[in-house]
Amino acid sequence: MSIDSDILQKAKTIRAIFFDVDGVLTDGGILYDNSGQEYKRFNVKDGQIIKYLRQSEIITGVITGRSSQVVKNRCEELKIDVHKHGVKYKLEVFEQLLLEQGLEAEQVAFIGDDINDLPVLITCGLSATPADGHKAVKDNVDMVLETKGGYGALRELADFVLQAQGLYDGIIENLKRGDGAI
Repeated sequence: MSIDSDILQKAKTIRAIFFDVDGVLTDGGILYDNSGQEYKRFNVKDGQIIKYLRQSEIITGVITGRSSQVVKNRCEELKIDVHKHGVKYKLEVFEQLLLEQGLEAEQVAFIGDDINDLPVLITCGLSATPADGHKAVKDNVDMVLETKGGYGALRELADFVLQAQGLYDGIIENLKRGDGAI
């Protein structure tokens, strides 16, 4: 992926990464069994990087339109700093989180895949969508990722931010020395 210098500069100032769930952390599919039990598939690569974002003092947050116990459980398991579920107007929640976390919009990266994410995507400091994001979203973000939703899209953005801030190599070196376990 070719990254221009403006996007690299934006990534250097990021203090938080917020993201949608369906179509970002998952492939957008929802499975139900006959009793109505919901199932989702998450990629462990996305979960793995959240530890290192936290270690690097980058806040993580979920803003999702659906309310799902499966997603709530995953957010708790990953120790995502803030997670808001069943959100009708994502921009309002985004602005509330900025106040609660003491952030400016320019300090937040957001990754979303569908048109209901556009208000946040055009407001945040660094916007991204998975490779299979909606065309209207692709036309309005800083970065169209190479990875599809549910296959490590959050990981791709997080790695980029950590690299831009000069933190990624230190994480790798610590792991190689056995000092990076969290």
